[in-house]
Amino acid sequence: MTSALLSIRNVSKSFADVDALQSVTLDLNRGDIVGLVGGNGAGKTTLLRLLCGLYQPTDGEVTYIDENQVEHPIHKVRSNLGVVPEATGLYSRLTAWENIRYHSRLNNVPDKKSWNRALRLARALDIEDDLQRPTRGFSRGMRQKTALIRALAHDPEILLLDEPTGGLDVTSARRVRDLVRKLGEEGRTVIYSTHQLNEAEQVCDRIIIIHNGTLRADGSPKVLMELTNTDSLEDAFVNLTQDDSREVDVAEPDSKLQRFWTRITTRNNPPKGGGNDS
Repeated sequence: MTSALLSIRNVSKSFADVDALQSVTLDLNRGDIVGLVGGNGAGKTTLLRLLCGLYQPTDGEVTYIDENQVEHPIHKVRSNLGVVPEATGLYSRLTAWENIRYHSRLNNVPDKKSWNRALRLARALDIEDDLQRPTRGFSRGMRQKTALIRALAHDPEILLLDEPTGGLDVTSARRVRDLVRKLGEEGRTVIYSTHQLNEAEQVCDRIIIIHNGTLRADGSPKVLMELTNTDSLEDAFVNLTQDDSREVDVAEPDSKLQRFWTRITTRNNPPKGGGNDS
């Protein structure tokens, strides 16, 4: 029997006169691998930012439910979250391992424990030999893999992925999908945002379709196809999103917290003490 881990209740998010999300209600369960599917401007990124506590809802609430069925505001349990944004925000002067180690230390993870976990994940993603290289020369795919390891180094219960295979070649993308499936088997909850329907169908056992800020469907690929009387997830998606899409993604003007976060995760200078690992 599955139990709810994240509760999203009547959540709306508005920016000026634009409704980015409208009255979304969902329960995300422990061990779910959830595909968050929608086109540009659908509201996927807004929902991810609400789920990690970066945004506060205009209406409604997002809560984390612990094993004792006690609800907590999502911003108070961020240590349970691992986030891979579309922009990785790696320190370019630091090695991959130093980026991972810095993030782990922020989450009070001992270096040895972080290294062992990073090494295991790097082997799974085939970048073990690159852990001691500065990330400045990394390809987009290698940066994406490093960001994924960084997000997992503190062993989070929930993983939020925004287009995790963007920029990856076929083999690397398959490695990421295999790792995500393994995380699900271990009981992790993964929210996998993508506009690639075939990828969502391969990885996810549950698909949530967001379109123009509204929840259009929630169920397994098979259920969505039965609901729309179609033979493919792509046809089901088209059937459920026939109204014209918004042309651009909506975004809130950066708050002081967001500007600070952007600054510390994208600057070229490393944090103090970011020397080579001994």
